[in-house]
Amino acid sequence: MRLDDIDESSNVEDRRGMPTGRIALGGGIGTFVIVAIYMLLGGNPQDLKNLSTNPGASGAAVSGGGVDDEGKKFVSKVLRETEIVWEKVLPEQTGKQYVEPKLVIFSNEVQSACGLAGSAVGPFYCPGDSQVYIDLGFYQLMKDQLHADGDFARAYVVAHEVGHHVQNLLGTSNRVDQLRASMSKKEANRMSVRMELQADFLAGVWAHYAKELHIDEKDVRDVMNAASQIGDDKLQKESQGYVVPDSFTHGTSAQRVKWFMRGFKSGKISDGDTFNTSNL
Repeated sequence: MRLDDIDESSNVEDRRGMPTGRIALGGGIGTFVIVAIYMLLGGNPQDLKNLSTNPGASGAAVSGGGVDDEGKKFVSKVLRETEIVWEKVLPEQTGKQYVEPKLVIFSNEVQSACGLAGSAVGPFYCPGDSQVYIDLGFYQLMKDQLHADGDFARAYVVAHEVGHHVQNLLGTSNRVDQLRASMSKKEANRMSVRMELQADFLAGVWAHYAKELHIDEKDVRDVMNAASQIGDDKLQKESQGYVVPDSFTHGTSAQRVKWFMRGFKSGKISDGDTFNTSNL
């Protein structure tokens, strides 16, 4: 993929180095990997406070070290491309106007409307303030620990979180939250899987229209690999040696690849109703 001809978004806020007045997550990159896997499996960010025992520790290890201007430029350009696509596609296909989200770059930890989150949470979207949050050190984790590399794979991370923003604009997030509140843990997990797979689908829809990226076959292989590396089944197998399907919150590797590719090939938001299909 190529980003040379794409401008940077003006909706990027750099909070790296800004104090939050809270204890930073300690333990270095090893702890980062363990907790990141926990979060990808649907853990509660507030539960991580018990692990925060080393004030100010391992900031460079978690954040990737220093100010990463190239990384900031990269996510800014990807965000701009999501804005270009969704500002056209969303009103055309749904009648809803697209409201641009802000992307916040942070290191160590960040305060959002969804609460305090450490870098180990990985990239996330908070519907409470309509903002995407990312510590650029996650890209190094993708490469070194999840074996998922390539510019398009990194762009997919941003596109997936923006997919959650689209869900928020369409009212899907609110409806799912209301349903989950009255469900058992098992049922709520299944609803979360459908939510996450739809975000993967919407990332695929974005890629379908992101012509300025000049996406080629290698790019598609990279993003399919990235999606497969963060499937619940694969992460559980690697972290604990066995899988517990009822605890899945994001979908299996095969499901994540399937729904991204469905969006990529279709380009139609209406083809991504993960909530009313028995064949995930």
